[in-house]
Parts: sequence; C-alpha cells; structure tokens
Amino acid sequence: MQVWPGQAYPLGATYDGAGTNFAVFSEAAHRIELCLLHDDGSETRTELRETDAFVRHAYLPGVMPGQRYGFRVHGPYAPERGMRCNAAKLLLDPYARAVSGAVDWGEEVYGYHFGSPERRNDMDSGPHTMASVVVNPYFDWGDDRPPRTDYHRTVIYEAHVKGLTMTHPALPAELRGTYAALAHPAVLEHLTELGVTALELMPVHQFVDDHRLVDMGLNNYWGYNTIGFFAPHNAYASWGDRGQQVLEFKSAVRALHKAGIEVILDVVYNHTAEGNHLGPTLSFRGLDNASYYRLADSPRHYMDTTGTGNSLLMRSPHVLQLIMDSLRYWVTEMHVDGFRFDLAATLARQFHEVDRLSSFFDLVQQDPVVSQAKLIAEPWDVGEGGYQVGNFPPLWTEWNGKYRDTVRDLWRGEPRTLAEFASRLTGSSDLYQDDGRRPLASINFVTCHDGFTMHDLVAYDEKHNEDNGEDNRDGENHNRSWNCGAEGPTDDPAVRELRQRQMRNLTATLLLSQGVPMLSHGDEFARTQGGNNNAYCQDNTVSWVRWPGTAPDGRAAGDVAEEPVEDSVAARHLAFTRSMVWLRRDHPVFRRRRFFQGRTLRGTPDELSDIAWFTPEGGQMRQRDWSAAQARALTVFLNGNAISEPGPRGERVKDDSFLLMFNASPETLDFVVPLDHGHQWRIVVDTACPEGVPPGGAAKVTAGDRITLVDHSMAVLQRPT
Repeated sequence: MQVWPGQAYPLGATYDGAGTNFAVFSEAAHRIELCLLHDDGSETRTELRETDAFVRHAYLPGVMPGQRYGFRVHGPYAPERGMRCNAAKLLLDPYARAVSGAVDWGEEVYGYHFGSPERRNDMDSGPHTMASVVVNPYFDWGDDRPPRTDYHRTVIYEAHVKGLTMTHPALPAELRGTYAALAHPAVLEHLTELGVTALELMPVHQFVDDHRLVDMGLNNYWGYNTIGFFAPHNAYASWGDRGQQVLEFKSAVRALHKAGIEVILDVVYNHTAEGNHLGPTLSFRGLDNASYYRLADSPRHYMDTTGTGNSLLMRSPHVLQLIMDSLRYWVTEMHVDGFRFDLAATLARQFHEVDRLSSFFDLVQQDPVVSQAKLIAEPWDVGEGGYQVGNFPPLWTEWNGKYRDTVRDLWRGEPRTLAEFASRLTGSSDLYQDDGRRPLASINFVTCHDGFTMHDLVAYDEKHNEDNGEDNRDGENHNRSWNCGAEGPTDDPAVRELRQRQMRNLTATLLLSQGVPMLSHGDEFARTQGGNNNAYCQDNTVSWVRWPGTAPDGRAAGDVAEEPVEDSVAARHLAFTRSMVWLRRDHPVFRRRRFFQGRTLRGTPDELSDIAWFTPEGGQMRQRDWSAAQARALTVFLNGNAISEPGPRGERVKDDSFLLMFNASPETLDFVVPLDHGHQWRIVVDTACPEGVPPGGAAKVTAGDRITLVDHSMAVLQRPT
C-alpha cells in the first residue's frame, strides 16, 4: 500500500477522486495508527507519521468511498491525570462524514474491567464498535436554493425522523422511519397544507444507544447522545450505512427545499455519548481526553452541566474548531438552514459560569456562513446559573420557556397570571427589548418533544413514565398541566369536551402570539403518549405519531377489528390548527417585526393606539385589574392600521384589526365589544365550538354588544381595514 504524506487540513477523511487524505488531532498521542477495516473482520494498519500542530495525517491513493476505517492511539493511560489512551480501542474519527454499524456494548468497548474500574482493559474493541466511513462528497444539488424564510413568516414544526413517518399509511414499509420518508409526497403535502415553513429535526447527528437502556430492552429514541458531529445517523437510512445515509439525507433536504420548507437541526454540542469516567471509549476519550472534555479538580472525573456525565471543554480551541467546522459543513455541504442548540448554556461556559461573551459566541458572530443560518438556543442547562432565558446575544433566538410556562398557567387557571401573559402574548419585550432584539427572538411553544404532548397536557395532572423502567422517578414533576377533571382516558363527555376546547385555546394562543411559533409533531392530531412526559427511550407507538386512519400500531384502520379511537377529534383539531396557521400567515398584525408601543402612532388613520387592553366589561385595564388574584379574563385590541415597520419594499403595511377575548376562568362570562375601537366586527374564531368557528360561519357583532364566552374558551373578532 502506498502512503503519501498528505495534508493536515481538512481534518477527517477527504476523498478527492483518486484517493483519501486522513487527518486527526491528538496532543496526547505518542503514535496513531489508521486502521482500514475489511469485510472479513481483518484490518490493515498504517501509522500516521506526518505531524503538524498535533495533527497526524497521510494520503492513501486508491482508498475509495465506502471504505470503513478507525484509529488506534498509542499514548499514556493514566486516568488519575486525565489521560485515557489505549491502542486496544478502535476509535471513531471525530470528523467522520458517515458511521457504519453499532456498538454491541461488550466489556471490550470500555477502558477498564467491569469488576475492577481501576484496572486497564486491553481487550480489542474493534469487532464490537462502530466504524468511520470514507464518503464521496459529490452530489447533484441541481437548482436547490435555501428558502431563506424571514423569521416573521416562519412556522416551525419540531419532529423526529422516525416518529413522524413510522406509521404513515401512504408510505411504503421500507421507507418508514427514514430520511427518504421526509421527502415522500404524502409527508410534504401534510407539512405544506399545515402551513409549516421550517422542519426542526430532533438529533440526526450519529448517536448511540446507552448501555443501560439496551440492557433494559430500550434505546435512546430521542438521540441526544451524539458521537459523530458530521455524520447523519445511520439507523435512519433506508438503504445502507456505507455513505448512503449522506446521499439520502441530502435528497431529503433538496425535496423539502423544493416544497418551500427549511431544515433546522437540533444539535447536541454540549456533551458526547462517552458519558462519565465509567463510560465507554469510542472516540474523543481515547484520542485526547483532556483536550476534549471538561475535567473535574480530580482529573479522573468529569464536570457535568448536562446531566449526561460529561461536558465538552468550550475553552479548547480544538473543541471550538470541531463545532464550527461541523456547523459550516452542515450548511455548505448538507444545505441545512439552521440549528437549535441543545442545552446551549453549556456552550457559554468557558470556565464555570455562563459567559455571554464566551469564545463560542464570538466565533459564531464573525463566521460568514454560520452567522447567516437560523440560530436557536435552548437557553438553559442543569449547571449552576444555567437558566439563561433572555440572556443570549442579539444574533440568537431562544426557546422561550417562560412563554410555555405562562400560557400553560393561564389556561389551567393559575391566579395572577394576566400581566405576565400579556408580555408573553406580545413578544416578551421584558426579555428581548433591552439588548436590541425584537419579538422574533422569542421561539414560542406550549409543548415540545420534552414533556407532555398537547393532548396529555390537558388530560393528566401527573406523569406516567412507568414504561421507562425507573419507577416513574424520571421526567419533570411540575408540568403545569390540568387533566380537566379526570386523570387519563375518560368517557365523561363534559371532560372530553373541555379537553378539546383547551387544546384549541392553547393552539390559537400560540399561533396568534407575537414571536415565532413552534408546533410539536403530532399535536395537530391530538397525539397522546399515555401521560409519559419523558419518552426519550420509547421507540414504539408511545412516541410515534399516529396518523388519522391508522391503528395505534400504525396499520391501516381496516386491518384491525376496532376502529381507531378519536379519529374525529384528530381530524377536527388538525383542521383547526391549519386554520390558525393560515390566519397568522394572512395577517401581519400577528407576526410583527417590532414590539408594540402602546400608543397612537403618527399617521394612524383611526388615531387609535397600536394595542389596547380591556376588561371583559369593555373598560380599559387598570393596574388593579392586572394584579387581581382571580382575574383570568381580558380582551386585547390589535390595530392593523398601526403597524410601525415597513414592508420589504418600504411600503406601509396595513392589515385588518382584531380583538382577542380570553376567558380562562372557570365560569361563563359576557364580554363587551369595546366602544370607539371599531363598529362592525365578525367572530372568526370561537374555541367553544367543536370546529373552532361559529356554526354557519363568522357571526357579525357591533361595538357595545355582549358576547358570551363559556369557561375556558376564547374568541377572535376581525374588523376589515
């Protein structure tokens, strides 16, 4: 075999049409062997003799795409000093573009013996672990163009590749649960009809199933257990894992773009799948443990602000380079449009505290590629001072956990919520205005993958996570949920009606709030997880979306003796959700780019303020009305004639005006249509109605009329410009 010196950059395996350049960083290694893996289980080892700035490299002519490989690192093994090199462990390339196989979780993949954690384990991990794959980078993108949807027009749909597509009746069995399924016309049609503009995929970076879960007969379904930051997860590929997963993912992105849908990746750069000091040696740990991980004062152990056993060392230039190279790769080579950063507060921890001026933010800000993508932070972690909602730099948007909590509290009847609810409804200016950000910095959500589904939020007071095998100890205990009078499934028609009304309330509130709305996959169908609020390990019908017309196990309805339950409810809620998305799309007053000013703006034709707040009796809200303990109802006026921001060509934006009436109280109330804010109105939404709209279409009312809203309901009134 010929071995040429090669280049130290780019890192990873780079195929150029005639051979492959291999480059890998390790400051700890004395010697690194590149191992080419063969189908008969043998391997060919080649020492990487060239070194530049701790990067070992070589070029091998004739090494083609599909070649599996790994590294063996010779160096110090001294856990008490933070060093864990062991050449008996075949290591993944941190820059691998594809990964083949899976971990079988024998003792061989660990650096110590199970019965004696202090004793070094020299068993060969090669036959028991995953392999990196050389990938052909060439792909015909055709005329692919990123949609580049402005934030104020964005509607995000959070989804799991497998969960969204596993039971879809129109998909061939071999495509279900794969990247190819995302590109299927039936899935694209659903998303476009719903009005979705961005698909936010739960982790698709290569991840591994935890040893503990595998022993329990479960797996890491959510995927927040990354081991490869450049590789699409191989289990979501429909036709092989020797690089085919890369082509399939690119094809899915191309199809989604053609449908006008952006692709946002949920990325986990805060930790890896190698866990704590008792975790496996799969890649980073064996290459250079101290350069990749944040070690504790006792270097045998790890600092952990993620709850997973380790945290990446964000003051290491090599970690920062890895993350930035990964982000740029997914934008430039895979054509994704944005990222949602899991536990993003950890990325800001250069030392111990969360630092808004950390190097990571500096690198993102100045990067001409990454800075132009959509950047969404989950603005918390589990470390001290980790709750950072409202504190990320101006370039970033944030999952607004305070929005979620306040909207849930209002509709479940918590006292003294009106004032904060008003702030959340109008874009959370208290969180984002001081640092120059706008309402669009707030990614609004009521539910997401983590926690109850929308159906379960109104059907359960308590979590029911027994299937997770932890005696119901896992998952959030304080869910701000309300079961509406019965825990779980019930035949009580009054409870069922109230639950459906509450789902319409939550959906309408979300989609008519200022900011960027995010829907959780399946909520449009009233999906249930049976009260499980932590379904991270449930790769089954607990987590999979059950599409209307299918049985709970995904078969077509005609294939089972019993008709699937609640299809009529699912269909009605889907229709209502669509109508709210499209109401938002058609009316810029619900998706303003600037905050309301609460006053009359110069040139406003009707000389009314851009927003006004009223009691149910039609009077202006006073201070004591906001703070009244039992006050759970109000009306808000949104003036479509007073939108201050111009349109894309500098034109003045005009819209219809709206009244939003909220009755989150436990009793029926009469709402007076405010005087002097428009004479003729139409009731276009009434969540007390099973379809969400008044029977027979929009009902007409005039200023001063009384509108009766039953308990836990809301109405939307529209006045044409």
